[in-house]
Amino acid sequence: MISRLIIDFKPVSPEHGDLFKGSDPLDVARRLEKAGVLGLSVVTEREHFGGSLDLLRSIVNAVSLPVLRKDFIKTEDDLYETLECGAKGVLLICAMADDVGALHEKALSIGLKPVVEVHTRGELKQAELMGAKIIGINNRDITVLEKDGGTVDLTLDLIKAAPKGAFIISESGISCREDAQKALDAGADAVLVGTAFWQGKFII
Repeated sequence: MISRLIIDFKPVSPEHGDLFKGSDPLDVARRLEKAGVLGLSVVTEREHFGGSLDLLRSIVNAVSLPVLRKDFIKTEDDLYETLECGAKGVLLICAMADDVGALHEKALSIGLKPVVEVHTRGELKQAELMGAKIIGINNRDITVLEKDGGTVDLTLDLIKAAPKGAFIISESGISCREDAQKALDAGADAVLVGTAFWQGKFII
């Protein structure tokens, strides 16, 4: 399972507060790389999640793993900013951007790997129509800052309609290894775990 894990570096959870609690994120990133995880994601949104571009840059420089930037990406400038920070991928959230298709196309053209995040069947169809090759199913609703208590059950439902050939990541609402295994058994290619990892509930 470890090789199919993406660990999320989110300093603050709107629901649970400070997640790092004095941990050195760079040390944790290096240990995760040695453990053999698939990749890391770094939240850069500051207001609600306490992230920063400095955190992204420092983690990119600390490991050789692919790093995904997570934020409310809305403009081409945001994409170039992501590239300049050294991230290999960028999260594009269907529910938070006016024209995800255009951002998806632009990201590809400048060498970023776009991960298109969906939460509904309609958004999943939107991702399919734009030709998304990497799709993240967010088990929680980002429009309410993931305070809705969503679970991996959403992945189990939506993945049935996922486009063939797309790399599917189950995100958020994964509270234990059993949840992760459910998503993988249902057909997900990877799982993204954040809060449960930092709270010590999801042991690598």
